[in-house]
Parts: sequence; structure tokens; C-alpha cells
Amino acid sequence: MSDQGIAWIPQVISDWWQIAGNPDLGEFQTDRQQPLDFGIWQAADGTWQLWSCVRRTACGGHDRLFYRWEGAKLTDHNWRPMGIAMMADTKFGETEGGLQAPFVFHKDGAFYMFYGDWVNICLAIGRDGKTFGRRLNAHGLSGLFAEKAGTSTRDPMVMAYQGRYYIYHTATPEAKGAIYCRTSTDLISWGDSVIVSSGGSAGDGPSDAECPFVVYLAQDPAFYLFRAHPNPRSGEYQTSIYRSPSPMDFGVGSDKYLVGSLPFEVVRIIEDGENLFISALNADYTGIRLARMKWGLT
Repeated sequence: MSDQGIAWIPQVISDWWQIAGNPDLGEFQTDRQQPLDFGIWQAADGTWQLWSCVRRTACGGHDRLFYRWEGAKLTDHNWRPMGIAMMADTKFGETEGGLQAPFVFHKDGAFYMFYGDWVNICLAIGRDGKTFGRRLNAHGLSGLFAEKAGTSTRDPMVMAYQGRYYIYHTATPEAKGAIYCRTSTDLISWGDSVIVSSGGSAGDGPSDAECPFVVYLAQDPAFYLFRAHPNPRSGEYQTSIYRSPSPMDFGVGSDKYLVGSLPFEVVRIIEDGENLFISALNADYTGIRLARMKWGLT
């Protein structure tokens, strides 16, 4: 554990409510399917959008696709199922059934959706926040970048700070999980990657550095990284929290910046005016939930 002293940790201040369950996938339905990594954002018309990777479906390949739900308010229970939103398209270089972890960043009236295709981080762009078209490179492919071959680059998340964009993502070179970061000035061209978090008490296995989420907390001021991984003792997923003065270093091979943990997976902090919400998967992978939160000092 870090010796930094005081840090801010999310505190859940309400009961959880479920916003999405296990969807009806029609011809791709199986009795083993599970909603997994997801993104939540507000569309241009004010509705709230939830896209989740659903795994173990019958869509072929790596058996994953994106499904969409819509809610009028974050506090609504059981948002309206809207159907399958996207499937991998091999003609754009994507791996069949390989879609993973959508994340949407809104800038100047455009919605940038970053997602994994089992190999690359890809990009699709939309104007209404509900429909997206792939942004293709000069070779007609949707991939923006990847770590070296075979590392399963995935789980993108974008943060803006002082005129630059930081994209955090997971990769597993030599089956060792780590959180990487690249920077950009335009959300399209990204620089070289740097490992910003790995190892420590969270472990260094292929599932020990997943679902990164970073926020800059001005009241501190500091950057906070949320990193999902199995608990080394129980095997159940948890999220470790790291506090750092730099967005490019949350401790590599150490617990230098570790300040706490949360007992759930896929943490996303969502602001709606002055209200704060926190998200998580159901522990049994049957759906996705929200709760109200506040920042509290440890």
C-alpha cells in the first residue's frame, strides 16, 4: 500500500439499481452469454446510452458483440433494450467476434467511440451518440493502433487534460498484463505507448490489469487510476485505486501509488450536473448496475 497518506476514494451512498440485464440476442442467443465490459454516455438528445460487450454468444469467432440499452435518466431502472448495436466486420480488418469494451468521448459535437477488436484499438465516430460509423485509415481498416502482435490490446478509455488526450488501454505481452497510455492532440493520431501500471499486489497475470479508468480530481489535485483484477486470495474481481501526481505513472511493478480498492468490476464514474454515479458489473455477470457516490477522504 502507498505511503502517500490522505487520498480520495469513491464512497457508495445509495443502494445499487440494475440498468441492464442479460439481453435477448435472437439468433445469437446462448445459455452461456454474459454482458461484460461496457460504456455509458449521454447522447445528443439527452438520453443515456449503455453499450456492452456480450461474450459467449453464437456470433462466431471469439463470440463477442455489442448490445445497446437506452435510459431517459441515470436513475431509471432496467433501461430499454435497443438491440444489437455492432458486430465485428472482417472486411475492415477486425477479428470475427472480437469486439471488446466500448468507450465514448464527446468533443465538439462528435462522439468518438474507441473499442477493441481482439488485436487493435479501433475508432468509430457519430453525431447523435447512438449510431457510429467506423473511421478507416489509409488502408481501409478500422484499427488505430495495437501493441505488438499477440498481446490482446483492449479496454480503451480516454481522458482529457490541459489540451491533450490520454488513452489508457490493456495489453498482455508474454501473458503479463499491464496498463498502457498514449497521448494525442486530435483523438486520431496517437503517440508511442508507455506502461503506466503493472504488477504490484494486483499481480502481473494476463487478467491482472484490466478496465482502466482515469480521472483528474481537481480538489486533490491528483490523477486516480481504477484497475480491475482478480483478488489474489479469493479469485473474485476487484478494482484497485492508484493516486499519482502524473497521468503517465501509477506504479510499474510496485504499489507506490496504491491507495485503496473497491469490491467490484468495471468501475466508471459518471457525472450528471452536480450528481456523481458509479457503475459496476453484477458479481455474477447477469447485468450492469449503478449507484450514487461521493468522494470521501481516507
